[in-house]
Amino acid sequence: MTPPAAPSSSSTAAEAPPPSPGSPSTCPAPLRSSPPSTPAGTAPPRPDWCTGVDDLALSYLHLLQDRDLHDVLVVGSSLGGWIAAEMAVRDTAGRISGLVLIDAVGVHVESEPIADYFALDPRAAAELSWHDPDRYYVDPAALPADQLAVRQANMATMRLLAGDPYMHDPKLLHRLGRVQTPALLVWGESDRIVTPAYGTAYAAAFGDARFEVVPEAGHLPQVEQPKATLGLIDEHLRRTAA
Repeated sequence: MTPPAAPSSSSTAAEAPPPSPGSPSTCPAPLRSSPPSTPAGTAPPRPDWCTGVDDLALSYLHLLQDRDLHDVLVVGSSLGGWIAAEMAVRDTAGRISGLVLIDAVGVHVESEPIADYFALDPRAAAELSWHDPDRYYVDPAALPADQLAVRQANMATMRLLAGDPYMHDPKLLHRLGRVQTPALLVWGESDRIVTPAYGTAYAAAFGDARFEVVPEAGHLPQVEQPKATLGLIDEHLRRTAA
């Protein structure tokens, strides 16, 4: 979940490596991508009032309202998946017609706590994040100074938004039971940051959900197994559009 600069996402795939909290992507019908930018430690700057994931969720719902968007598929990866779930809980106007959460944080599974990402060194984070860490690990010492500064600033922002309670909303699982929006939970089989048990917990909490595991993928299956991941999202999009 190492934050990139000004995270954004496309209609079907959220972030490129390294693993990232991301921002949810919105796709109204007819299919069109509307990827927002999460206020981070760099550009765009984080407003003083933005201190939690609930603030981000409301901001994105206001964006849908301001653009008068309806029949929207929201796709979020990691922290972006948590934001998407919080959006669905607050979507009283019914603008969201479908959800895709990819290896999302946001809830707590007692038996398998989310890995303490803030305490991991970069190599250990890669080992837990990727199915093939040797392919995707990036040594921070090899990064230009400006990119390293962006990572550090965004990490500080992530700590502010999701550090306490760590990477979850204790009330979210209970609230999801009232969400009838069709939800797809996509999980990398090898994710050891947020294990597939979290996908199972999310799927059980939503009123209408399906859980799919992507083999040979970690925390970002859309990066390690894009064809399989995008195929699942396309199938879900057809289902929600029916």
